[in-house]
Amino acid sequence: MVFDIHSISTDELGRLGVAQIAYVKPVTVNGARVFAIHAADGTPMAVTEDRELALAAIVQHEMLPSLVH
Repeated sequence: MVFDIHSISTDELGRLGVAQIAYVKPVTVNGARVFAIHAADGTPMAVTEDRELALAAIVQHEMLPSLVH
């Protein structure tokens, strides 16, 4: 299937990569710096104390990790 990337809707863009890509974002929870794992659409998936563990968890679930600063 061929499509024009310029005609993609906001909803379609939001769903793009949801099952394949997850991102890790540093956050503060109860005063502690932790790393949140989110699906490509922003859905929270998990929190861990270690960035490398977060990345490993994403790879273990056959997804591609991405870092957000």
